[in-house]
Amino acid sequence: MAFLVNNNSIAQSRNLIPLNFTVINHPKNILRPYPKLPNHLVNHSHSRTTIAASSVSDAVDVHTTGNQKSFSSTTTTNWTEFAGNVSGEWDGFGADFSSKGQPIELPQSVVPEAYREWEVKVFDWQTQCPTLARLEEQGSIFYKLIRLLPTVGCEADAAMQYSIHTKKIRGEGEDIESEQVSAFAYHPTGCYVAVWLTDERLLELEHCLVNPHNRESRVRIIQVLRINEGKMSLEKIRVFREQWYGPFRNGEQLGGCAIRNSAFASTEAMEVSQVTGVWRGSLAVASFPNSNTNIMQELVGDNSRMSRRDECDLIMLPKQLWCSLKESEHGDTCGEVGWLLDHGYAISSRCIFSTEAKLKEIRLGQETAVLDSNR
Repeated sequence: MAFLVNNNSIAQSRNLIPLNFTVINHPKNILRPYPKLPNHLVNHSHSRTTIAASSVSDAVDVHTTGNQKSFSSTTTTNWTEFAGNVSGEWDGFGADFSSKGQPIELPQSVVPEAYREWEVKVFDWQTQCPTLARLEEQGSIFYKLIRLLPTVGCEADAAMQYSIHTKKIRGEGEDIESEQVSAFAYHPTGCYVAVWLTDERLLELEHCLVNPHNRESRVRIIQVLRINEGKMSLEKIRVFREQWYGPFRNGEQLGGCAIRNSAFASTEAMEVSQVTGVWRGSLAVASFPNSNTNIMQELVGDNSRMSRRDECDLIMLPKQLWCSLKESEHGDTCGEVGWLLDHGYAISSRCIFSTEAKLKEIRLGQETAVLDSNR
C-alpha cells in the first residue's frame, strides 16, 4: 500500500518582504516567456512579485588562465530577470527513482512508526529549496536542498530537518566545497541546467523546468550518470516538484500543510505514446566548446527544429514527466528530460556530450507535437 499525502491549497501571503531585499516588479512586456506559447495555456490573471538581491550592478566579466574556469558576461537585464524568477522559497516533494523509473522507498529508519505498523510504503520526502541568485554578483547563485522527516497528517507544520545539501556557484569562479560545477546554463524565465561533478566517475545533470504559464510551479529532474571509459550510463533519477512559497528566507519558514503540491512518487506514469513521434520545437541553446572556460552561459536564441522521439530508452515518470539517456549514431550522448504540460505541448531540456563524455551543448525547448507522424 502506497502512502499519498493530500494537502489543501491555502493562499500564500507575499506581503512580508525581508529587509535588504529589493522588490522588482516585472511588467509583462519585459518578462521572457517561452516563445509561441499557445493562448489557451496562458493564465492571464497570474502575477507574482519577484524577489532577488539588493541591487543591480554591471555585468561580471572574469577570465582566468591555466585550468581555472571563468564566467563570461551576458547582459545584466537577462541575469536580472533570471535572478528574480529563480529566487525565493521553493517548497514541495522529492523522490528517487531507479534507472528504470521505479520509485525507491525511504529508509525505514525515517518512516513514522504508525506507517510501519500498517505496512505503509513511503517514497516521498517533503522538501525545501531556498534559492538566491544575486543581482549585484552576476553569475552568483546559492541554494539548499532540505529534506524533512516524514510526518503523520498535518504535523508537517512542525517537520524536522533530516538533511541539508548546499550548492553554490560564484561569479568569480570560486569552487563549491564538495562538488564542482562544470557547466551552468540559465534562461530569463528561471529555467536552468547545471552539470555537477560529484566525483571522478559520477556526474549529475540537474534540469530545472519552470511552467511557462504558471511561473510559481517548477520541476527539477536530476539524472545521476556514471562515466566509464568515456561511456555514460544512468544510475538513478531524482525528481522534485516545487511551488514558489515566498521570497527568499534561507529556509527559515516552512510551508507545512499550506504546500500546494502532494506526494507523487507512487502515482501512475503517463503512457509513452503521449511523447513519442515527431515534435516541432523552439530552442534556446548554450554551447560549451571548452570545458575549462565559460562554464556559465545564457540559453539564447529561438531556433525552430523538428525532431523524432521514439520509445526506445524512454523512462516514463509520474506527473507527466519523462527522461532518457541515448547514444547517437555518431557517438554523442544525449541526456534528456521533459514535462508534458498539455496534450501535444511540452517543455524539454537536453545535455549533449561528445564521445569523450565532454559537454558540448545544452538545449531548452518548447515543443508541439506534429499530428502527421510522416512529416
